[in-house]
Amino acid sequence: GDPSGRNKTRPQITSEQTAEYAKTYVDQAGAVLDVKKMNVVYNNHWLSKMNFVDVIHLASKYTVARMLERDDFTKRFKSEIPISIHEFLYPLAQGMDSVELRADIELGGTDQKFNLLVGRDLQRVSGQHPQVIITNPLLEGTDGVEKMSKSYNNHIALNEPPEEMYGKIMSIPDTLISKYFQLAADANRNELEQINADLNDSEINPRDLKRKLARKIIALYHDKNAVIKGENHFDKIFVNKGIPENIPEISIKTVSYLIDILNKQKIVSSKTEGRRMIRQNAVRINGEICNDIRYQIDSEKEYIIKVGKRRFLKII
Repeated sequence: GDPSGRNKTRPQITSEQTAEYAKTYVDQAGAVLDVKKMNVVYNNHWLSKMNFVDVIHLASKYTVARMLERDDFTKRFKSEIPISIHEFLYPLAQGMDSVELRADIELGGTDQKFNLLVGRDLQRVSGQHPQVIITNPLLEGTDGVEKMSKSYNNHIALNEPPEEMYGKIMSIPDTLISKYFQLAADANRNELEQINADLNDSEINPRDLKRKLARKIIALYHDKNAVIKGENHFDKIFVNKGIPENIPEISIKTVSYLIDILNKQKIVSSKTEGRRMIRQNAVRINGEICNDIRYQIDSEKEYIIKVGKRRFLKII
């Protein structure tokens, strides 16, 4: 994985997982681009053909000193946090993408600047005209701490249902309201000035500004009806403490552990997350807090399970 902005080595994932993640990115791109006019290519088409001699030749084009100019590598080196050799290869592999595509322009977050510049350097030594790079500010995720990322589980996907999108936007810290209006809601200068003025007005509740933000973002990727749908869902669940009308339903044939069911149905990303949510009193069964990580579900009974604020499962 890309080491950009990371303070430790990222875990390696399988090619199958990579392909699955790539599909989600293409699906989201469809929210703003015409997929029919896109030409989607995968860099394994050229990187997988490289042999060890090719890798050595590629690595010879950059020095360790240049790699350590990267801010995140510098911090890890000074803090004596291990940096694996394969992490040095990532910017080179990404740079080879620019060479193979003969890229004119490459977009990325500000944390990608080093990788994008490596692409320019490799294009130059390959006899190509260096690409123009365009960087955008990073947007913190719903936790308000880390940059928005699927791997941090703090992201808002562009193709998420309006109900999910609305709830996530309402959960962001107040300190990010203005930044989200600027980077995610296409707000103009006059709107931003008004938003900042409202944030400094003690008589205006930031929650109302988040509602306005949620409406704008959902309208960008869905439509006005979706805005109404998302807001009504939020009010029902979080204001009136109700249960969504359309929640996943399953049936089980034998007594099963709650953790296993939540993991299998992808209500949680892993059993570890499931145990953590239970220990944090974030799991409710029929309205009651469940704090037993070995809780068993009876196949003869009905349950409505709530995990966190927005995840539900009905067992019938």
